[in-house]
Amino acid sequence: MIRALTSAALLPALSLFSACEKRQTSDTKVHVTYWEKWTGAEGEAMRRTVDKFNSSQNRIVVEYLNVSQVDRKTLLATSGGDPPDIAGIWPGNLYSFSDCNALTPLDDFIREDGVTAEQWLARYVPVFADLVEYRGHVWGIPSTPSVTALHWNKSLFRAAGLDPERPPRTLAELREFSDKLTIRDANGAIRQIGFLPQQPTWWSWAYPAWFGGEIFDGREITAGTRPQNVAAYQWLADWTRHYGLDSVKAFTSGFGNFSSPQDPFFSGQVAMTLQGVFLNNFIRQYAPGMDYGVAGWPEAQPGVSDFTLAEADALAIPRGAKHAREAWQFLKYIASSNPNAQSFDELSGIELLCFLQEKNSPLRQWSPFFEMHHPHPQIAFFRKLAESPHAVHSPKMGIWDEYWRELGTTFDIVRLLIKPPEDALAFLQRRMSDSWQWHRESLDRREALARK
Repeated sequence: MIRALTSAALLPALSLFSACEKRQTSDTKVHVTYWEKWTGAEGEAMRRTVDKFNSSQNRIVVEYLNVSQVDRKTLLATSGGDPPDIAGIWPGNLYSFSDCNALTPLDDFIREDGVTAEQWLARYVPVFADLVEYRGHVWGIPSTPSVTALHWNKSLFRAAGLDPERPPRTLAELREFSDKLTIRDANGAIRQIGFLPQQPTWWSWAYPAWFGGEIFDGREITAGTRPQNVAAYQWLADWTRHYGLDSVKAFTSGFGNFSSPQDPFFSGQVAMTLQGVFLNNFIRQYAPGMDYGVAGWPEAQPGVSDFTLAEADALAIPRGAKHAREAWQFLKYIASSNPNAQSFDELSGIELLCFLQEKNSPLRQWSPFFEMHHPHPQIAFFRKLAESPHAVHSPKMGIWDEYWRELGTTFDIVRLLIKPPEDALAFLQRRMSDSWQWHRESLDRREALARK
């Protein structure tokens, strides 16, 4: 789990990092420091959004800084008493940072604006609203979503004799289509494959939920106690056996990085992939002209055709931020939009950011321009997926970072046929239950001390 960092040995590095990042200013405006993980086109989109906020008023200047390992550096800076005013973090960080007492809850700011937390969160699609509420408090605001869907290469479908407008709708069809899309050379080596569950591995933790299981029930670890979880991992192992462990390992060894033309989906080595709404932006950069479609995850539960993983990055105010109130003004701007926008110049707040990053807005209401002129040709589909009752996000628990890593390891152990699913999940259950118990006891002790 991520814990607050207090080692005196780390403070010199913290001071050096902070000194390098601060800017000397001579004007009378309040300068708010904002650390964010985004680079490239996504980073530039936020920079343009920040610029629009800065020009919208004359009291606050938000200084946008790209920071690698933003989660670790934000914790380090917070523990040293010199955090940024705003941190752009991953959704799971909200829970671990909250349990480390490293974030400022937003409830007081929300109440001072004359609304309740429930009213504030009601502006968002439910899955995104739920994402930022934890243990009775609001800890951040959703920024850009990463709703996932099945993407398929229509050109490869045509070449395989498949209807390019008809994606697989069930797991059986996913296997059938994948077989037709798989090409081997004269020696039996795979040169193209229809689908690989591990490509990418980012969403592998959600496979049990895809099959109707769960890995955390709100109070206890359940990775090894749900038959649906075993079924999901058994399907994973069967997929490897079907195509051959050695063949798959040899084939995937040549895969390139995601953010490059060598990504296996961009290069045509993999015909179908589960990916986020952001993929269109990367296709434009690395595989321009690709003819592709999007659909829901194939049914792993009978009748559930709208399953999706719907998460969002988050903006939060670290504990001890020197300009927390001014930071809140920027967060309010990002949580807003111009509902009547009829042109790009009229976009603001979250809609401007999501338009530039080519993602769906997490808000329930979209402006006419955002909805009708969005650069993503399938944005309406991602909006519908996000609103699905079967949309899930990462579990709300303070040890999610550790659990996520262990789930990834277990996923690899099963897909590489190192252990049977039952054994791998049983080991994960024991390991994480111990860690979860320790974490809960630690929180209970801290809360008891606070009451004294």
